[in-house]
Amino acid sequence: MKKIIVILTSIMMTSIIAEGQLPEKIKKDEVYTTNSGLKIKFTVININNKQPKPGDVVKVHYTGKLTNDTVFDSSVKRGTPIQFVLGKGNVIKGWDEGIALMHVGDKAVLTIPDSLGYGDRDMGVIPSKSTLIFEVELVDIAEGAKPFETAGKDTIKLESGLKYIIVKKGTGIKVEKGMNVTVNYTGYFEDGKIFDSSVERGEPISIPIGKGKVIKGWDEGIPLLSVGDKARLLIPYNLAYGETARGPIPAMSNLIFDVEVIKAEKSTSPEPYDVKGKDTLKTASGLQYIIVKEGTGAQATSGKTVKVHYTGYFTDGKIFDSSVERGTAFSFPLGQGRVIAGWDEGIALLKVGGKARLIIPYQLGYGENAYNSIPAKSTLIFDVELIDVK
Repeated sequence: MKKIIVILTSIMMTSIIAEGQLPEKIKKDEVYTTNSGLKIKFTVININNKQPKPGDVVKVHYTGKLTNDTVFDSSVKRGTPIQFVLGKGNVIKGWDEGIALMHVGDKAVLTIPDSLGYGDRDMGVIPSKSTLIFEVELVDIAEGAKPFETAGKDTIKLESGLKYIIVKKGTGIKVEKGMNVTVNYTGYFEDGKIFDSSVERGEPISIPIGKGKVIKGWDEGIPLLSVGDKARLLIPYNLAYGETARGPIPAMSNLIFDVEVIKAEKSTSPEPYDVKGKDTLKTASGLQYIIVKEGTGAQATSGKTVKVHYTGYFTDGKIFDSSVERGTAFSFPLGQGRVIAGWDEGIALLKVGGKARLIIPYQLGYGENAYNSIPAKSTLIFDVELIDVK
């Protein structure tokens, strides 16, 4: 009889609801199942607080687990909530649906079937067809990016075809080519649709200007501005991605960027590590590495968040990317497939304060596909320094 009672109680505590709808009175610890298969159980309820709508920017803390309780990711451990635009497919379907049911301050457990997760895709630490369990907290809601108001402002056209509109004048130093510049931006197609936004991600970008690291329209347009300026850049396709499609951007796309210059400072030019006389070691995977300086701090281990400064070179010595140039170290959870395999393996060899050169064969890099400026089957060289481990 006891077993029967337990089963009946479990059934009574589970409610079937239509997608996007909850009862007027939500019950704590009751499991609600939508017709898509998502299950949500509220552990903290703030029914009178604001609820997000599609297009809002939501800030969420989470811990993600497999059904065997293995934690595969956690913003809580990193101490920084994730930020994304709700309802735009920037996250898995189960998140878009589940977070939309919550209010600011709510905490809940989302049980997400593979059809609303990663499906048949193997995501490294997440096997294909995995049911995922997320403990989530809706921390805050903000409106999404809005186009700058440009009515009545002068549009200036340059000989290159670039146009720009100063929306608001700042009071900071003028940007010069060669500087490292921190910018918040939103990119629009000509029909007004957003294709990318650092504002919505809550992550301004830092870039070296005038060094060919960004599209020509940015390299030409950003040096026209000063710190604190807000401006619209209207960039013809030949100063953007040209006749080549790039991610969500079709070939021959004219692009519009609303930009705000947050900071500008002299850029640091990285110097290749001096590896003369140092041993080159090789792992079973094919990764080669040279220890330039032994670290004395904490060991980088899988599951911890590491902060790294790096400069990436092609085999001809040309730099393709550098956090040193940007002046901002790169942080990521180690061993969770968030970076190329050669990084997950190579950074784990270091302690805080350590410096190394990683020589990464294409199989441990970007494989047989081109990636941004990196050609297919590229062997990559990274000079890395482990700054911190948390």
